[in-house]
Amino acid sequence: MEIENKSFHPGDVAYVIIRNPHVQGVANVQQAAVVNHPNRPNELALFMYETYYPLSEEVAIYQTEHEAEVAFQQAFGNTEVEGYDG
Repeated sequence: MEIENKSFHPGDVAYVIIRNPHVQGVANVQQAAVVNHPNRPNELALFMYETYYPLSEEVAIYQTEHEAEVAFQQAFGNTEVEGYDG
């Protein structure tokens, strides 16, 4: 996914698909704040879980929760299906 920093500004709310670092089979949509990176002037970062993450093409970032949920369903399928184990 191509990130255009022009699309995001400090103070914006963004939504990302993030994997659980402890259980690789688990992912979810998480809300994050777009902020100025505290250690890199003129760069934006995502702030979530009290950590700054670089805003890069490696991050699946969306402007709305709906867009993130649709992308999540396309990538991981319907997790509400009976018998689904992660």
